[in-house]
Amino acid sequence: MAANQGERTRRRLSTEERREQLLSVGARLFSESPYDDVWIERVAEIAGVSRGLLYHYFPAKRDFFAAVVERESERMLRMTAAVPGVPVREQLAAGLDAYLEYVREHAHGYRAFHRADATGDQAVRRVYQKALAAQERQILAALAADPEFGPAFEERADVRLAVRGWLAFTTAVCLEWLRDPRPARKQVRDLCARALLGAIAP
Repeated sequence: MAANQGERTRRRLSTEERREQLLSVGARLFSESPYDDVWIERVAEIAGVSRGLLYHYFPAKRDFFAAVVERESERMLRMTAAVPGVPVREQLAAGLDAYLEYVREHAHGYRAFHRADATGDQAVRRVYQKALAAQERQILAALAADPEFGPAFEERADVRLAVRGWLAFTTAVCLEWLRDPRPARKQVRDLCARALLGAIAP
C-alpha cells in the first residue's frame, strides 16, 4: 500500500515540471528524427501522459517543437551571457567552455534546436531564426562594448556578417563533435575562439 502511494506521489508533477518533462522527451525525439517523423502520440506515450494532456500544454505539434527550440535558445543565451566590463578576449574562452558544456550535457536539445531550420513549417523556422538573431545580438553587443573591438564597428560593415558566419561555423563544429567526441573540449574551444578572433580581426 505504501509503495503504491509512493509511486503515485512520484508521478504527481507540478505544471512546470510536467512541461519540462514533455520538452525533454520532445528534444530527444526531434534530435533523433526529422520533424515530420515525430508523432505527438509517441511523445505522450514516453512521458506517460494522455494525448489530451499534451495538447493542453501545446495546442499543436508546431507549438510543441517551437517550445523545444525556445527552451534551448534560452539555455544557450543564459550560459553564454556577457560579463559587463570584462574584455572580450578574456570572456571568449570561458563563454565557449560554458557553451560546449551545454552542447555536451544537452546534446538532444542542441541537435533538436538546429533541426528547426530544416522543417517545412515556416512558424517553427521563424522561432529558430529569432533565436539565432538573439545569439548574434548578444555577441555583437559584447564586441561593441569592448574597447579593443568597439571602435571598429562604425567603420566596418562586415562585422555582423563575420559573427553570423562564425555562429554557423561553431554550430557545424559542435554537431560534428557530438558525432565524434575524440577531440578534447579544449581543442574544440580553442578552434572556435581562433575562428571568431580571426573573423573580426582588422
